[in-house]
Amino acid sequence: MRGRGVTAVLSILAIVISIAALSTRGLNFGIDFTGGVLLEVGYLEAADLPQIRQSLALEGFGEAQVQNFGTARDVMIRLLPREGMDSSQLGEEILQVLRASGVDVSLRRAEFVGPQVGEELTESGGLAMLFALLMILGYIMLRFQWKFAVGAVAALVHDVIITLGIFSAFQIPFDLSVLAAILAVIGYSLNDTIVLFDRIRENFRRMRRGTAEAIMNSSINQILGRTLITSMTTLLVLIALVWLGGEAVRGFATALIIGVLVGTYSSIYTAGATALALQVSPVDLMPPKKVEDPDGLP
Repeated sequence: MRGRGVTAVLSILAIVISIAALSTRGLNFGIDFTGGVLLEVGYLEAADLPQIRQSLALEGFGEAQVQNFGTARDVMIRLLPREGMDSSQLGEEILQVLRASGVDVSLRRAEFVGPQVGEELTESGGLAMLFALLMILGYIMLRFQWKFAVGAVAALVHDVIITLGIFSAFQIPFDLSVLAAILAVIGYSLNDTIVLFDRIRENFRRMRRGTAEAIMNSSINQILGRTLITSMTTLLVLIALVWLGGEAVRGFATALIIGVLVGTYSSIYTAGATALALQVSPVDLMPPKKVEDPDGLP
């Protein structure tokens, strides 16, 4: 806790940069949120992305987003829906454009999401995160004390904003699987925070002569090994998913990797430091004294 001033500056700086990235660049929403048509095509050899973009632009598909999906032979094409044309018709038309140059192309997948569905998913996803944070605030206020609740929610907001900021800064595709990963990050970070707060509460009741800062330091040191081992084993699994899981789970695993790293940091520094800044003390966690009535009954 002696270095909480430095970490507070780093956290505020990271949050400001993340908010700036979200304000200027926004998130690279996937088709789940924006609505549109998603096509996956396969080539026998490495695909020439600039040539594909040029061919689509000449046929009136200049707004199409073209990128590799997995290997250099797999290509993902995203474009806005067109009135009077479903995903299968649009997929066949795109294939005709790509095959016009004599290249053998196969359609792997075609998906369509309407703009109304995408708007509903965006609203529902935001409400889900807000509802989760409010429920966590109430739970920790009942289990611990309001100062700890503020610290826990501050840590969770810190984790979510920085994770979203990284996705915005690097324009990593943001789809429903990434939203699920962020909700999982909230639960993961909260678990670490509650373990720390449990130990702080125990030590506040046992180490009554120490300062709040000294007791928090002892508590963090006691659970530090457990926290690091848990985080490292989780990261090993997530790195394996990024490396071997393919493009379908890459965004999900990437969000969890960022969340585990940031969540471990915030559980140690942000949650406890915020409670300490609110002048938490052993008195706040002492069980209430029983008041006896004049007749001597409790």
